[in-house]
Order: sequence, then C-alpha cells, then structure tokens
Amino acid sequence: MPVDPSAVIAPTARIDPAATIGPRTIVGEYCVIEADVAIGGFCLLEPYVYVKRWTTMGNRNEISAGTVLGTDPLDKAFTGERSYLRIGSGNKIREHYTISRGTQPESVTVIGDDNYIMTSGHIAHNCNVGNDTVICSCALVAGYVDIEDQAFISGGVVIHQYSKIGRLAMIGGNSRVNSDVPPFFMYSEFDVTPKGLNLVGLKRAGFRSAEIADLKKAYALLYRSGLKLEEALARIESEIPTEHTLHLVRFIRGSKRGICRE
Repeated sequence: MPVDPSAVIAPTARIDPAATIGPRTIVGEYCVIEADVAIGGFCLLEPYVYVKRWTTMGNRNEISAGTVLGTDPLDKAFTGERSYLRIGSGNKIREHYTISRGTQPESVTVIGDDNYIMTSGHIAHNCNVGNDTVICSCALVAGYVDIEDQAFISGGVVIHQYSKIGRLAMIGGNSRVNSDVPPFFMYSEFDVTPKGLNLVGLKRAGFRSAEIADLKKAYALLYRSGLKLEEALARIESEIPTEHTLHLVRFIRGSKRGICRE
C-alpha cells in the first residue's frame, strides 16, 4: 500500500493517494504531499512541510517546518513539463528551505546523502549536491551549480549559476562565488578569493600530515609561484602526483568558468 502501516501520519496532513510513504516515517501536522512523491523509511517531516510532485527521497531524512521540496524552478524558460528532485538518505534540511526540481523536461536536481542544510535558503534547479556537505543559513545556490562532497558553504554565501565547488572547499560567510572554487582550499572576501588550505576540514576528514603537505605544495604552485595556470598544473602533476593533487588538477582543467584567483 502507498502508506506503510508503520508510518505515523498526523490527522491534519494531506497525502495524495498516489504518493508513497515508507516504514516508520513520521509526517507532521499540516504537511502536504502531492502525487508522484516517494518518501523512504524512518524519515521525519515536521509540521507544514510541503513536498511537491515528482520528488523522491531516501531513508532517514529529517525535514524541518516550513520547508518546500520540489518547487517549480525559478526560471523563465520553464514551461511546466515533468522534471525531478531526487534526495538521498540521511539528510537534515532545516526550517524554511526551498529546493527546486529541474527546468528542462525529465531533468533532475540531485541532493546526495548525509548533507546538513541549514535554514532560510534556496537550492535552485538542476543543481548537483554531493555527500556530507554543509550549507549554512541564508546561502543561495543558483541553477546548474555542482557542489562536491564535504564542501562547507558558510552563511549568506551566494553562488552564481553554473559554478562548481570542489571537495572539502570551505567558503567564508557572505562571499560571492562567481567563478569555480577548487577543492581542499579555504576562501573568503566578497569576490571569493583563496586564502590557503582548509586545514580544519582536511583534518576532520582524516587527511594525513603527508597528504596535507602535498596539498600545501600544490597550493603554492597554483597561487604563489607566478606560473601560468597550465604550467602550474603540469608541475603539480609531475612533482606531487597524489590522489588528491590529481583530483585538484582534473577539477581545474574541467572548469568552464575559470577558477578564482588571489
């Protein structure tokens, strides 16, 4: 049956018969869940959560009050066709948040697993958010943004459409991201600017001292050597070819917007 018998549904919640609710999920007062929605098991939807059509989520997600998932994209090109929002498992999405589905027919906005998304912000259409990220309160993520695993986006950050945020990048509060942000480094200022390694994030992620030292060398070649970009990348590849430095090189070479510079 669409609603598992072990799910707990508040009497004021409204669930379309074409929606699916998994085992032990709790749906709070005044929630609205439209048709063609699938919610996994052991989730918690606090009061006044609105899950719109063509949204799916996995297990163990906690969605706080006033959040709207699967909104129509904020895009004048949108013409109303079916598109999707897909949310993984283990996410916490706090109060008054909105996440849009894709713009083009059959396109997707993706939120991975174990992300902590704080209050009063927006993730726009066709974004791809990885796993274990932190997106703090009042951050605004425009369309077609890619955020790699374990990135940390502080409060009030605004991210321009088509930008890419690398793994374990840490962006300070109220920064404007208007170019791609390479992985493993820390950034601040109004126009996002590299400030060194994300040492706290790297240590918390279990990086060894030797791995951090290699990334310091890569940072110095990239930002402090005076080399042209391709020369710096070639030096990183030849002198410190580790798993993480090569990921850094691939990220930069794949950038279409260009990376932020000191």
